[in-house]
Amino acid sequence: MKTAAEIRNDFTDFFKENRHKIVKSSSVIPQNDPTLLFTNAGMNQFKSIFLNQEEPSYPRVVDSQKCIRVSGKHNDLEEVGKDTYHHTFFEMLGNWSFGDYYKKEAIVYAWKLLTDVWKFPKERLWATVFNDDDEAAEYWKAETDINPDHILKYGKKDNFWEMGATGPCGPCSEIHYYSGDNPDGQSASKINAGDPEYIELWNLVFIQYDRDQNGDLHQLPKKHVDTGAGLERIVAALQQKQSNYDTDLFMPIIDEISKLTGIAYQENTGTAYRVIADHIRMLTFSIADGGMPSNDGRGYVIRRILRRATRFGRILNMHEPFLFKLVDTVCKILGNVYPEIIERKEHIKQVILAEEQSFGETLDKGLEVYLRVKQQLIDTNTTEIKGSDIFKLYDTYGFPVDLTQLIAEEDGFSVDLDGFAVEMEKQKERARSAQAFRKNFDGLAKEWIVLSEGADSEFIGYDNVESESVIRKYFIHNDIIHLVLDKTPFYAESGGEIGDTGTIINTDFELDVTDTIKLNDMIVHVCRLKSGSILKDPNVTAKIDVQKSNNIRANHTATHLLHAALRAVLGDHVHQKGSLVTTERLRFDLTHFAKIDSVDLEKIEDIVNRKIRENIDIEIAIQDYDDAKKSGAMALFGEKYEDKVRVITVDDFSKELCGGKHVRRTGDIGLVKVLSESSVAAGIRRIEAVTGSKAIDIARENEEILGILTDRLSVTKEDLTKRVDGLIDKLKEIEKELQTETTKSIEDNIDNLLKDSPKVGEITLFSHQYDSNTIDDLKKVGDIIRNKLEYGVGLIISVSDGKPFMVVVATDMAIKKYHLHAGNLVKELGKMLGGGGGGKPHMATAGGKYPEKIPEVFEKFHQLIKEIVS
Repeated sequence: MKTAAEIRNDFTDFFKENRHKIVKSSSVIPQNDPTLLFTNAGMNQFKSIFLNQEEPSYPRVVDSQKCIRVSGKHNDLEEVGKDTYHHTFFEMLGNWSFGDYYKKEAIVYAWKLLTDVWKFPKERLWATVFNDDDEAAEYWKAETDINPDHILKYGKKDNFWEMGATGPCGPCSEIHYYSGDNPDGQSASKINAGDPEYIELWNLVFIQYDRDQNGDLHQLPKKHVDTGAGLERIVAALQQKQSNYDTDLFMPIIDEISKLTGIAYQENTGTAYRVIADHIRMLTFSIADGGMPSNDGRGYVIRRILRRATRFGRILNMHEPFLFKLVDTVCKILGNVYPEIIERKEHIKQVILAEEQSFGETLDKGLEVYLRVKQQLIDTNTTEIKGSDIFKLYDTYGFPVDLTQLIAEEDGFSVDLDGFAVEMEKQKERARSAQAFRKNFDGLAKEWIVLSEGADSEFIGYDNVESESVIRKYFIHNDIIHLVLDKTPFYAESGGEIGDTGTIINTDFELDVTDTIKLNDMIVHVCRLKSGSILKDPNVTAKIDVQKSNNIRANHTATHLLHAALRAVLGDHVHQKGSLVTTERLRFDLTHFAKIDSVDLEKIEDIVNRKIRENIDIEIAIQDYDDAKKSGAMALFGEKYEDKVRVITVDDFSKELCGGKHVRRTGDIGLVKVLSESSVAAGIRRIEAVTGSKAIDIARENEEILGILTDRLSVTKEDLTKRVDGLIDKLKEIEKELQTETTKSIEDNIDNLLKDSPKVGEITLFSHQYDSNTIDDLKKVGDIIRNKLEYGVGLIISVSDGKPFMVVVATDMAIKKYHLHAGNLVKELGKMLGGGGGGKPHMATAGGKYPEKIPEVFEKFHQLIKEIVS
């Protein structure tokens, strides 16, 4: 029986023998496609080729692509673990032709691999084609020996592929396999009918049309082949398993779960095992490629998957963190194919462990809030949880929506998901209005003015600061000129390094280049017209701002030294998570789970500056990607690399894959000074630093500030901290004295008010409106009342910014003897103010919008107490 690894190799080797180039899987975190949360199909990395925005490097390629499908059109999440074949993470085997071979060859290749190499029984295979695609149907009949009765035609829903509402599209041909025990009883009616015995193995997509805005189809100048075969399904079929989870891709994980839980796996009751086995694969790969749990976007999806797995772990009595322990098993199964998960294994485990630990706290807090919502439903005889409550649980407490839904169903409640969607849309709208997005040059650059023909955007800036170039084309938007040259010394913003600035001139005009960006494969110079006008002469002199460029080079090389020093001091779990390299400073984000203390920061800074003083030559070489990785070169999270990569080496200290600009020797950096260390997100720290003359400027500024402080405090530098500590201690003493006096004043005031407070039986009724800005002040008053009275109840109200708020308190003896409940009282009183509230028996709070109702609230308060006590 073939292993999954052998089956994957069979696929890539077969197509390699048929002149296909084996390419690496792209990251599951898309780098240049804002429309995608995750890479969800093999075609994603070739999208720009299909859109005619990029020329293919090879006419034929083959790969095994890491994919994640958990949201949007391909939302398989709710089925994962319940059935045998849905997954959040899976591998998509694919072969591609970019304007090379077409339907005939694609069909023949697929049939030969399935029947000659993998030995699938031909009588169990079925092929479907699009209704109008007689060409593909004829190739199946003429070029293969499939049973003609097993060639079926279907409509657009099943056999027509589209990238979107507009753009490239075309018919497809699917290959299905019957896995049941009765081959003589196969039925065409079961294909595409959801029968688990009829498995879709492979989809051959023939991209031949371009759909316009009106929905009309036009023939593409080049026709492409895009195929996808789910590895997990093929492995299950070849290993003669009824479930993908029974294969060697999953069973080692399930066995490890059984070992950790002490509970044996049984297929008929094993949903929790399957969910966890699936989800840990998704988590391992998404985090390895740079994803991090958070409360929005793909980060929320990662967090949701992790918490869903944790929830199912509790079904197996796993109440302590355990998911992180499964990462090692995933690495054993898939690490040879995707070495990045081994390289980042410790980081992945730490992220998952931290999330598991925090989710335990979140679960407890969220359940507490949920129980309050549940009680409100019971009190009001309601059966549906409002969308606003679901959103509050999600947004404020990080409680997954599907978890709220699951618990609600267990309690017999329904959930208002439409209302939740409305709240989510409001949040998205707030986010959209709060963010400034970069201009969409794809939309603006529809009408280029072409000045000359030929190749464009050759970058020569590694070794040149100036060039004689030719303008190929330009467009103008809002007085900003965007132009493309045949060759340029200007570096386009990429990999965290900002774009170059400078000038582009000829006899007709002078342009100030304010930025340089990438648009698909073009280097676009963003310019303002300084003088003259762009006429017909395309010949120009392009010159970068050398001083600014040198600053950028120094800051970029410094990030490499900083990265190596961080790993040396903190450990190999440290990886670059992001960076920003400007003319002024550098910013470096790294994976680390604790604040970097001042001692370690000094060590890191000292190591970097020692390497600078050693004035080491920077070695730059072009190597094969695999050779570079084998030599120890570090790659960035989720970055897509070509077969040939640029390797930046600093002696035996640092070696990274990098396309940016660098100094020639480390001494050119001059000096590095760390300015700050902070947290960006869970498990992500940020360091900001400056280099060279900027570092000297910062040192001088600090020296000046130090001088001012020592002068004003009349102390030496050595005694400054001692003097400041003394002043802080004295300030705290004064604040404490003031607080004591304020508290005594409040208590005296309360004593006077209590003397005049009415009684209902033995219950003292304290009610008063204070001039206070915070609810905390009112709570302090409530605590004083509770301490001063044995049998008592109090209502304290204030108004801030035109909105009233209140605190209700009850003493322990009043609660015990008369069953007074501050939370119940405050709910009714809050309604009168046009709001609501709640709390515990001894203290509760509420807010509202009608301050003019306060007198009525005081009157109602007295009435309620009389009704309860009498």
